[in-house]
Amino acid sequence: MITGAQAMVESLKQEGVSTVFGYPGAAICPFYDALRGSGIQHILVRSEQNAGHAASGYARITGRPAVCIATSGPGATNLFTAIATAYMDSIPLVVITGQVETRLLGRDVFQEVDTTGAAEPFTKYGYLVKEVREIPRVFKEAFHIASTGRKGPVLIDMPVDVQQQSLPFAYPASVDIRGYKPRFKGHPVQVKRVAQAICAAKKPLLCVGGGVHAADAAERVCRFCEQCGMPAVSTLMGIGVFPSAHPLYFGMLGQSGFRSANRAVEESDLLVIIGARVGDRAVNSPSALEQATEVVHIDIDSAEIGKNLGATIPLVGDAGAVIEQLCEQKPSGVWEQWLSHLRELREQEPRPYTEKPGAADPRRLVEALSEKMEPDAVYVADVGQNQLWSARYYRARGGRFLTSGGMGTMGYALPAAVGAKLAAPNRQVVAVCGDGSFQMSMMELGTAVQHGVDVKLVVVRNNRLGLVREIQQNRYGGREIAVDLSGSPSACGIAAAYGIPAWQVSDNGSLGQAVERLLRTDGPALIECLVDPKEATE
Repeated sequence: MITGAQAMVESLKQEGVSTVFGYPGAAICPFYDALRGSGIQHILVRSEQNAGHAASGYARITGRPAVCIATSGPGATNLFTAIATAYMDSIPLVVITGQVETRLLGRDVFQEVDTTGAAEPFTKYGYLVKEVREIPRVFKEAFHIASTGRKGPVLIDMPVDVQQQSLPFAYPASVDIRGYKPRFKGHPVQVKRVAQAICAAKKPLLCVGGGVHAADAAERVCRFCEQCGMPAVSTLMGIGVFPSAHPLYFGMLGQSGFRSANRAVEESDLLVIIGARVGDRAVNSPSALEQATEVVHIDIDSAEIGKNLGATIPLVGDAGAVIEQLCEQKPSGVWEQWLSHLRELREQEPRPYTEKPGAADPRRLVEALSEKMEPDAVYVADVGQNQLWSARYYRARGGRFLTSGGMGTMGYALPAAVGAKLAAPNRQVVAVCGDGSFQMSMMELGTAVQHGVDVKLVVVRNNRLGLVREIQQNRYGGREIAVDLSGSPSACGIAAAYGIPAWQVSDNGSLGQAVERLLRTDGPALIECLVDPKEATE
């Protein structure tokens, strides 16, 4: 016989979990007590939200569900933003929260909240465990649900008394959930229809999204395009599926994407979308595109197909499996004229660099990072202007580009980078954020120091909420309000307080040297890059 808390730990070990991220409290203390001496590494973050973001970074690099933990009440609710962020971007998490005693549920006692109910809109599934004997089954199901179909977060809410009760532990060898049978392979008839549509098209175009990364299918997608000669673009979350210099890749589409990529979408007669929801940031006018272009939409989640853009040919299935099925069909066409036109569009892409006294060009900064980082490095972009500069000017060479796409969650980069580095200790990991987003999670520098996480951080400083300011300038007659960050601390000073080496750069000529110094410094390090407050993303 073992306690429920011990059963929770044993269940994690059965699932191969070696690292978890969390912040303890009274309602989850039995679990933490059982965690001591288990061999599972616990990373103590400085905020529950950042436990979720760190787990997200870890999961995106390993491809397996990552675990984050919080106590009841405010501990659990502090996790909600991170859970929603993972849900929108299809990141597999198992979220464990403490809860008050079962006899006190619904009585509004100290630190009680209906965690499963409140989190229902942004979790794949939620469990409130009231019987200790259910723990092994619940954990087995939670990891299965999180990692299959459209991946996402699963919540396990554990009352403190259930953690203290005893059970004979036996972990299930398999799982069979009635009504949950995610489709993996695409329907053969639909696959054949897609192949025929590609062969018949004069201007076909593949659009790849984050679902390709989730399926670990980047190499297979590249091979497919090379096999049939089909050009491709990506969404924000699909950056890195193709190396940026790949001859068949024509950049990121969308509001902040490349003009050449958007022109390619507009002019195509067949748009094949795989692993992307095609939201408003990707396609401004879906109705016009539907009328002009035949649309194939491939996604593992049937609910996403046709949600934002009507599909001529819908195809439900895993991105990797469907691409292999399409490769077997060997679609091809004569598209040299189309490719030549796309190359011309790409050559015409403007490259607006600036030279301003006392300020560096953020575009050159991103390019310098891309050039100096190792080919398999992980680049983690936060949200704001830094995200858009990163998305446009990052040059993928085989590494990963991580960011918060669906939710656009500021403060994501630093904790996600900590998680990514723990998942891949032999790869370079660099987080890039603005001075606004830095201040939302700068406390995680302490986590990096405490646990010896060799993460590099670049803070793009303009003393503004730059993207909000840009919106106010463009859409609200230049009437600025609540965007001035004057009074913010020096990022270098904050780093120094944690014992982290840091330095400032304020001109284009020093960018390359500063980045090289950052990357060769042992342990955590930081650059504070000063940019003009009026610098725009376009």
